[in-house]
Amino acid sequence: MESWVRFGPELRRRRLEAGMTLDGLAARAHYSKAQLSKVETGRQRPTPELARLCDGAVGAGGELAALVPAGSGAVRPSRRLVVTAGAASALALGAPSAAAAQGPGTAPARSVADTAVPEAADAVGGQLLDGVQALFDQFRRLGQTAPAAAVLPGIAAQTRSLPALALGSGARTARGLYVLASRYAEFTGWMAQESGDDTAALAWTDHAVGLAEAAGDRDLAAYALVRRALIALYAGDARATVDLVQAAQKSRLPARIRGLAAQREAQGHALAGDRDACLRALDRARALLDRASGPGPDGRPVIGTTHVGDPAAMTAGWCLLDLGLPAQAAAALDREVARIPAHAVRTRVRYGARQALSHAVAGEIDHACALARALLSESGALVSATIRTDLHRLSRVLGRHRGNAAVRALAPELAAALHHTAHPVPVREAVPRV
Repeated sequence: MESWVRFGPELRRRRLEAGMTLDGLAARAHYSKAQLSKVETGRQRPTPELARLCDGAVGAGGELAALVPAGSGAVRPSRRLVVTAGAASALALGAPSAAAAQGPGTAPARSVADTAVPEAADAVGGQLLDGVQALFDQFRRLGQTAPAAAVLPGIAAQTRSLPALALGSGARTARGLYVLASRYAEFTGWMAQESGDDTAALAWTDHAVGLAEAAGDRDLAAYALVRRALIALYAGDARATVDLVQAAQKSRLPARIRGLAAQREAQGHALAGDRDACLRALDRARALLDRASGPGPDGRPVIGTTHVGDPAAMTAGWCLLDLGLPAQAAAALDREVARIPAHAVRTRVRYGARQALSHAVAGEIDHACALARALLSESGALVSATIRTDLHRLSRVLGRHRGNAAVRALAPELAAALHHTAHPVPVREAVPRV
């Protein structure tokens, strides 16, 4: 028997044990009494979202939600990434590995030892690295306000050009250029995901690992698993999300990478409805990220978001919604979204959409509509696949309140934003061979 078939009778049993009427459950879960009745009697299959909300309403501690697991659109790691990430826990930054793949029609990357020239030729190396990093910072800022597809060509071209610059540089500068190229490639993968092309995102992530290995930086292979887990999370695959980050939490990896991995693991557990495992992962994430605060090593760009003041607190708010506790999620996200800098538009809209969704699921429909209206013009301009995921969920929740005046007023704007973000620009021509 499929586990979801047991959900209805188990929900009814727990509801009655809690002394809760069907009307009371409907008020807490913000679903209609008729729909909940069909679920309890087995006439309608519950969605994972409904299961999590009912779990939270009756205090089932994740046991109800576990009967209706999320989808299984797995994004599994390649064997190479898993092996490399595992090895990274035992290897310090040292001799570079063999090659990282380049863009179409270019020669394979060579290790820093192969590209090095006498240090005398490296007199302007520091200025070159400073300029390349400043350009990377500009691309990151542009990615906060411009459509991802508009950022992709420039960032991809820069990624391909940096190894060529390394050929005429001294060993120290060449290593720095390869490290920066790996950060460029990782950011290109994020822009590809935001454009709606997960295949390109995964290819660029693999390319980033190869470039980092050419500089002797094997830690990025672990972060690549965290990036892959984000794609699995948005695909609704809780198991793959957790599995992917297991190899990224080895004790000898940098604290920031382990903290980001623990944070993603918490999101996977929340999606699966496992509250205890989620909270444990959040505790680990907070401790690790607190240790890793400050600039990256050797002045390298910081891995992961730089615009969220307290990543663990923001992730806790994100997780509470998936755990069926929307009011608590809304309160946490209200605090954290207010701390995002005004110039970080993509970050603010991404978490703001989650904030509006939390208020809507909590039954605060007018407030959710007000929050959404403030986001829609910006989200439409960004054309973001990840933002669209929560806007689509918001649309479904508001659709249950069509009689509400705020919902009717927002509906055309929300429909237009969803239509605009539903048409990603193909980016595969920019993907390097990996």
